[in-house]
Amino acid sequence: MDVGKIIDGLSSYDGRELKLMEVCGTHTAAIFKHGIRELISPKIRLISGPGCPVCVTPTAFIDACIDFAKRPEGELFTFGDMMKVPGTDGSLSENKDDADITVMYSPFEALRRAQEAPDKLIGVAAVGFETTAPAYALMVKEARKLGVKNLRLITALKTAIPALRWICENQEDVDGFICPGHVSVITGVRVYDELAEKYRRPFVVSGFEAEHILAAIYRIVHQIQDGEGKTENLYRNAVEDEGNPKALAVMDEVFETGPAMWRGLGQIEDSGLYLKGEYAAFDGGSRQLFQDMELPEACRCGDVIVGRIDPNECPMFGKGCDPMDPYGPCMVSAEGSCGIWYRNTY
Repeated sequence: MDVGKIIDGLSSYDGRELKLMEVCGTHTAAIFKHGIRELISPKIRLISGPGCPVCVTPTAFIDACIDFAKRPEGELFTFGDMMKVPGTDGSLSENKDDADITVMYSPFEALRRAQEAPDKLIGVAAVGFETTAPAYALMVKEARKLGVKNLRLITALKTAIPALRWICENQEDVDGFICPGHVSVITGVRVYDELAEKYRRPFVVSGFEAEHILAAIYRIVHQIQDGEGKTENLYRNAVEDEGNPKALAVMDEVFETGPAMWRGLGQIEDSGLYLKGEYAAFDGGSRQLFQDMELPEACRCGDVIVGRIDPNECPMFGKGCDPMDPYGPCMVSAEGSCGIWYRNTY
């Protein structure tokens, strides 16, 4: 369908008010970049979801990583977007003077360091969804193959579907979902079928260009108008119906699911990924159930990541919480809703 006709249809929509969730932070950024909110009817409200793994990582995970990095033999490897996430006693960045912390660009850097420094215990802050979990699985497989003994994963790896199920059960006012494109490359689209059928809500997989997102919104709106709730794949150049079988296979070999804490949501069953079987020797303490810390009273990150409020409705937004001095996790990551809103409104 012509993009102009899609925009005409969405801008002239005058039905009941709809609340549509873009799960992925990259979609949130693209929506701002392309001015999509200005192109559609004010009766179609786009809200952000829990698709930023940094934002939903509990405080206690940060504390565990800091403790590991402060051990005499410990050295922690982490991606840069975790450095400013607040812990109980500051962030990784704020503890760097007392802790051995290295920013990595690939998990395999930690494996190389473990080979080079057998007297050190190398920890990896493994955070992410299905998009990054295969890389960690491959690293652990290679470490076992090479006989590396001094490598540990401290995992906060999560899977997206249980969180979407939680939202469907607890947020009845969400009318439809723009599914996470990067996650869907790994999982495929069939994983959304059960949710769409059970909760009668549209789940549409989208790419990240303006026309992709507009088309996804258009299809969700039309499904709702037609009384439908089904899965659609509008990102077929990257997403197969059954996903990436090799990535799924290596994840299944190395990890098993278990309960996990999501900052702002609480404990969600079967949403965490943990090393299993012969790979469990590489676990760095992840099996303990990290308990969440209450966010400071004024911080509304928990409401932001499930779409109850927009980031600028938080009383701390831009007033004691900004990307240079974040108070809550949603302001930290490049995919965090608050950070995206701040960069596009200030």
